[in-house]
Amino acid sequence: MTGGASGIGAAVARRLAGNGATVTVADLDGDAAAALADEIGGRPWQVDLSDVDALADLTLETDILVNNAGIQHVSPIEDFDPLMFRRILTLMVEAPFLLVRAALPHMYESGYGRIVNMSSVHGLRASANKSAYVTAKHAMEGLSKVTALEGAERGVRSNCVNPGYVRTPLVEKQIADQARVHGIPESEVLEKVLLTESAIKRMVEPAEVAALVAFLVGDDASMITGASYTMDGGWSAS
Repeated sequence: MTGGASGIGAAVARRLAGNGATVTVADLDGDAAAALADEIGGRPWQVDLSDVDALADLTLETDILVNNAGIQHVSPIEDFDPLMFRRILTLMVEAPFLLVRAALPHMYESGYGRIVNMSSVHGLRASANKSAYVTAKHAMEGLSKVTALEGAERGVRSNCVNPGYVRTPLVEKQIADQARVHGIPESEVLEKVLLTESAIKRMVEPAEVAALVAFLVGDDASMITGASYTMDGGWSAS
């Protein structure tokens, strides 16, 4: 479970542990990972996923992999820092590829594997001022589908979860940036920017995302692979 110490990651870790899984909480924040792992009877893994050279020879003996780690940067393309663009794609595309690559041999050997890639409505739709994030999430969609096709005959399923705005620290940190880019007060960002495309005018709760992940890795989803499950309040319906 990458990005497992807070937000969506922590909610998923708690849900899967509650269902009987031994969860490895992988996060850049080692103290937070250790605290959550201790709470749920799991294992902490302090890791910098942007250090992709260190992941190249990694081996993961896991039955379930949830790629969740991510960052955000809000800026128009002409002002977008190229180093930040590269950092986002490294963390949110290259690292998940390397983790899938590290996990598949064990999954293939055991004939069982479940991969959930935490995508976004931005894996299916675009928004202005988020060129790197939208690009990364679209790439994750492709990686997940290729994994599903290659793994199907060997017991491995791969799917994406595509929420709209989730009530997490990552989203809360965007509010000031969105207010600056749009020239509006922070108090108006939720209504005038974040939820304008959503038919249901509230953010997704982390526990709701965790419930969908738990379903996708369970036996009731045995025919679901290569799919992208939206939970965006109707955003992608328009």
